[in-house]
Amino acid sequence: MQLNRLFAALSVAFVGMAAAGVASAQTYVKIDGSSTVFPITEAVAEDFQKMKKGAVRVTVGISGTGGGFKKFCRGETDISDASRPIAKKEMDACKEAGIEYIELPVAYDALTVVINPKNDFIKQLTVEELKTMWEPAAQGKVTSWKQINPAFPDKPLKLFGPGADSGTFDYFTEAVTGKSKSSRGDFTASEDDNVLVQGVSRDANALGFFGFAYYEENQNKLKAVPIVNQKGQAVLPSNDNVINGSYSPLARPIFIYVNAKAVERPEVKEFVEYYMANGAKLSKEVKYVPLPAKAYSHGLEEFRAMKKGTKFGGENKVGLTIDELMKLEAK
Repeated sequence: MQLNRLFAALSVAFVGMAAAGVASAQTYVKIDGSSTVFPITEAVAEDFQKMKKGAVRVTVGISGTGGGFKKFCRGETDISDASRPIAKKEMDACKEAGIEYIELPVAYDALTVVINPKNDFIKQLTVEELKTMWEPAAQGKVTSWKQINPAFPDKPLKLFGPGADSGTFDYFTEAVTGKSKSSRGDFTASEDDNVLVQGVSRDANALGFFGFAYYEENQNKLKAVPIVNQKGQAVLPSNDNVINGSYSPLARPIFIYVNAKAVERPEVKEFVEYYMANGAKLSKEVKYVPLPAKAYSHGLEEFRAMKKGTKFGGENKVGLTIDELMKLEAK
């Protein structure tokens, strides 16, 4: 009996030592940030780890674009997922900490406004109507659909949206109210888009917004709202409508930011090169709009040349089409 216990203890110790050896041999790539960019980065990470057969572990967190940049500018992550360009205050925080970075657009997203399928009165919405329901002045005052449009019924308005650390929140508020983060505060907020999906799907009077991929995954529970663009056309979010520029102003580029110092580690360099080589295919797989092939090859060239900084100057460019992004990137 004693001998059996001894053999068992030795076996456990041996297995533990072997596991420790594997763990020490494994290298890591740490990523955090946008929940919108997460599906693409997670898909790239899964394929990359399979290719490396366990030699590299890639961790992908979701703390929102703003939350991700906070970690990134403290040097806690190698790559930051972002659903908007880096902001001026984040550029300053990175500079103060000595963090240099490479900005790489990876796809396009159609930020999607959704309602419950039982809602039969909303056929389309204008940016002005969205502003009426979301602007700071609406807090505690605009509580009925009828206040948005007299043709709508007098039913309670229930709003769901990303939290203040979200790049989607930043972009939406800038596109709709004219100023980033300028929003009423009395809505149900979450950094987890799945929470927003559940909220809207359970309330017939609800409206929410998030990235297109989460709508695509949950089309059986939600209804996308056509948004009236600058030409007066009511346009649904779709791959084609983002490419042709008609889904505006809620189409936007999404990014990864790479810590320049981290690129010295071969696993980080190889991961980013893999991302650029496979970004188009995997973006499409997870229901985002891939950039043109030349955008990924240009991004790879910029990465290998260690082209640091941002081409956005710390500002969002609302309504930027893919063609306009390509011209900006070519500079």
